Amino acid sequence: MIIAIDGPAASGKGTLAKRLAAHYGFRHLDSGLLYRGVAKAVLDVGKLADDRAAAIAAAKSFDPARYDEAVLKSDDVAKAASFVAAIPEVRAELVAFQRAFAQSKPGAVIDGRDIGTVIAPEAEVKIFVTASAEERARRRVAELQGRGETPDPAGVLADILKRDERDAGRAVAPLKQAPDAHLLDTTHLAIDPAVRAAIDIVEAVRAGRRPA
Repeated sequence: MIIAIDGPAASGKGTLAKRLAAHYGFRHLDSGLLYRGVAKAVLDVGKLADDRAAAIAAAKSFDPARYDEAVLKSDDVAKAASFVAAIPEVRAELVAFQRAFAQSKPGAVIDGRDIGTVIAPEAEVKIFVTASAEERARRRVAELQGRGETPDPAGVLADILKRDERDAGRAVAPLKQAPDAHLLDTTHLAIDPAVRAAIDIVEAVRAGRRPA
């Protein structure tokens, strides 16, 4: 079984995907970390995030084990990844890796922005996770503060809105809800209720009925 989890930045899709994978005993892939890895490689050689040639070169030599996940969670890398992910050649290089992962046994949970539309349109379960921009900014601020950073809340919200615009407006694999994806709005949900709601969606699909 393939469970595709899509949604904008800080919507909770990553945490949700991890919890679903643990619940079902499936493998989990955060596709955003792939693009962050490419972005980090670009920054490490002193290039700007929108340097097309540098990003394509980094994607061609991509090693998913090169960086620790904590390194890729920084705000600078997250911002850079949004630019890198808009480059068609970079996406093309990473598609094969993601599609191969989707075939993991006994199942895979993959989260990103184009999983249900591009990477695994055949996924048995598709969930589009969203939340208001203000709530997503609040979560990102809390996450950064938890890592000892001192973010500017207004700046974080502005960055969230810019990333939304870039992700939804890019020419290749834009962020959008697949026609057969189930919408899960987590604006007013803590993680445990959100996980329960996601499990309900999965179980409804497996049982051949429409989720409540």
